[in-house]
Amino acid sequence: MDYTCELVDLHAQPTLVVRTRSSVEKLPEVLGPAWGAIMACAGKVGAEPTDPPFVAYHNTDMQDLDVEIGMVFDQVLPGEGDVHAHAIPASRAAECIHVGPYAELHAAYRALEAWMADHGHQAGGPAYEFYLNDPGETDAAELRTRVVMLVR
Repeated sequence: MDYTCELVDLHAQPTLVVRTRSSVEKLPEVLGPAWGAIMACAGKVGAEPTDPPFVAYHNTDMQDLDVEIGMVFDQVLPGEGDVHAHAIPASRAAECIHVGPYAELHAAYRALEAWMADHGHQAGGPAYEFYLNDPGETDAAELRTRVVMLVR
């Protein structure tokens, strides 16, 4: 797949997140309950997410991923239990859209890393994946994921 990579300016975005650790194989088992807890927490104050759900990856150890599973809101919301108020920081970032199975997302990361190196940028924080459509309703070949890497 050919990727169109670009540099963008992100504005600060309030989020609710569940931070946890998981192997890549068990991550699908962790995501649904975390997003459910976030929606239950937000529902208590009548808030709805403003963007697709995301996962922020703080490391690349596929057997012990340090992740924030989250959703973006238009206001700072109180957390509860394992759900914490957080924010995606205002930052410059490199991004691209991956179309296809999640198992092939590594190709998007390679493309972004190569593009950043060619343009003199270095990673400067977690990498984010925003899941633009629902895998329960979308064929794996048509899944769209926005991959975002913060840059220094």
